[in-house]
Amino acid sequence: MTRSTIEITTTPDDHRIARLAALAITLHLIEAVIPSPLPGVKPGIANIVTLYVLYRFDFATAAWVSLLRVVAGSLLLGNFLSPAFALSLSGALCSLLILRVGMLLPRQWFGPVGLSILAAFAHIAGQLLVVRLWLIPHAGVAYLIPIFAAAALIFGAINGLIAARLLRDNAKIPSSEKQT
Repeated sequence: MTRSTIEITTTPDDHRIARLAALAITLHLIEAVIPSPLPGVKPGIANIVTLYVLYRFDFATAAWVSLLRVVAGSLLLGNFLSPAFALSLSGALCSLLILRVGMLLPRQWFGPVGLSILAAFAHIAGQLLVVRLWLIPHAGVAYLIPIFAAAALIFGAINGLIAARLLRDNAKIPSSEKQT
């Protein structure tokens, strides 16, 4: 019996995506161990990486980083294909959709902070939609909207400010010293 090997060729872009996804996954795992004052309310610090990647590289790279974070994070936390995974994936997909559309908006009005807030609202909307349609098919889910919207506004703004700061600080580094 002969054995055949499969050789996978990777590109520098693949390596960059892997490093950025690893950073996002690490932040996701750190966030998972931080106690939450309300179930389901998390700051979404891994989304800072997605926003940074969106501005620093492109939408496709940001989408890869975000989706790899969701899948790998759920595998590492032991909730792959669980309701928690469905919530995370729906939030990420809605957030990515809004970020894609948001990149078409005027930059003078919608920078990293504005897009981060829009993405946070989309993330929460996607999750609440899954909760309402699948997990808790009851109109009472609507009572959670103000709480989650407030959290999206606060954490979206904070994450956007952090991403804007990282982008600004990165722009100050001479290109010969930049590493991704």
